[in-house]
Amino acid sequence: MLGSRRSRRRLTTALAGLGLFVTGAALQVTTTATPAHAATTHRVLFDDGHAEEAGNADWIISTSKPDPLSQDSSPSAETDWTGALSSWGVALQKTGSYSLKTATSALTYGGSSTTDLSNFDTLVLPEPNTLFTTAEKTAIMTFVKNGGGLFMISDHTGADRNNDGEDAVEILNDLMTNNSVDSTDPFGFSIDSLDISSGYPAAISDSTDPVLHGSFGTVTKSLIADGTTATLKPADNSAVKGLVYRSGYSGNTGAFFATSTFGSGRVAFWGDSSPIDDGTGQSGNTLYDGWNDTGATNAALALNATAWLAGEGTSGGGGGGGGTTCTASQLLGNNGFESGNTTWSASSGVITNSSSEAARTGSYKAWLDGYGTATTDTLSQSVSIPSGCTTAALSFYLHVDTAETTTSTAYDTLKVQVLNSSGTVLSTLATYSNLNAAGGYTQRSFSLASYAGQTVTLKFTGVEGSTLQTSFVIDDTALNVS
Repeated sequence: MLGSRRSRRRLTTALAGLGLFVTGAALQVTTTATPAHAATTHRVLFDDGHAEEAGNADWIISTSKPDPLSQDSSPSAETDWTGALSSWGVALQKTGSYSLKTATSALTYGGSSTTDLSNFDTLVLPEPNTLFTTAEKTAIMTFVKNGGGLFMISDHTGADRNNDGEDAVEILNDLMTNNSVDSTDPFGFSIDSLDISSGYPAAISDSTDPVLHGSFGTVTKSLIADGTTATLKPADNSAVKGLVYRSGYSGNTGAFFATSTFGSGRVAFWGDSSPIDDGTGQSGNTLYDGWNDTGATNAALALNATAWLAGEGTSGGGGGGGGTTCTASQLLGNNGFESGNTTWSASSGVITNSSSEAARTGSYKAWLDGYGTATTDTLSQSVSIPSGCTTAALSFYLHVDTAETTTSTAYDTLKVQVLNSSGTVLSTLATYSNLNAAGGYTQRSFSLASYAGQTVTLKFTGVEGSTLQTSFVIDDTALNVS
């Protein structure tokens, strides 16, 4: 289809059409973790919808689901709740700063369920044993991108507890590499296909790291009892950081515990489920008390990481439901289009590296219209603007060229609009046309601060008439908040 476009001279102009769809509840964004404030309630969802109780596994905080408080509303000992993760759950509950729930069905984001991810700050995936569906992977990745915390806990390769042909290594790698939001190594690490029989991986020396030195104590070592590690790829995500390493390893290999960020959210990875096992649970399971292993500090690591993921110590939480804090950041994924047709939703052929139109930087750009026939092209991306942000600056570079010769009639247009979840136009930020053609790229900027606290979709819509092409070429987008 691109080959049918006429050759054109390049002309510049400003384009500002970004549509914003309000797709769900307002979202929270994580900020730098500091010691906990009891007045803040951090909402944590533990997944139990992916065979977390298969075989000898018992990765639940309580047999009462979704609300563990129905088993005991004021637990003082881990045995007050039943499950191999009850020590973890009870420890958080006793602080008075956490609200805990368990999900037993498909994970969603932006829905009406009480366990919808938009209602939580952190999602814990404790050794899932069935693949996430396409919709679930979109929900999880969007949740993190929009400010949620994700705690991924693996086990060794081959730990297929329900004999469905998939283990946690494969399932979590599939989540990171086969999703509709960003499959280009979004977290900056991959999980190794290993079965490491035993060991006490040591923490790095970093007194400033809130996971290693947090409100729940200091981390010195963890425990491997048939587990795995991760390979870090800082070239893909510079935020990835190994905190605990298998003996003899450092740098980018052998990371047993790692953290990273994605969009406005945070991510933690642990290479074994044994450290979170407290040795007690439902009858018939063979459990091991790694939580209280005297050679490690697993409890401090799990709890500090949960606090960091949830944004403990801030005036808001870390994730899905409506934050009041703001971390200075750039929120758009694949903002220069160099990852190709990912993250953005676009008409066929819009995101391209065609040499017929030059990108401003790199090789890829978004090229709307330019066919010389009646065409409508769109480009959009969903993004959350934290409610605590006072600045939300949308910018992009636009190049417009045209074969039209009129100086008075807008035959071809590009609109930038704000829409709600029903498709109703809330605002048209700008409209550009063949009359705006000019040489080179021009940066255009708009304030989206009035949409703080909302999940929005930024949308460009190009409409071309039946004769004489006009090309609207976009590159180097950004949504900077502070």
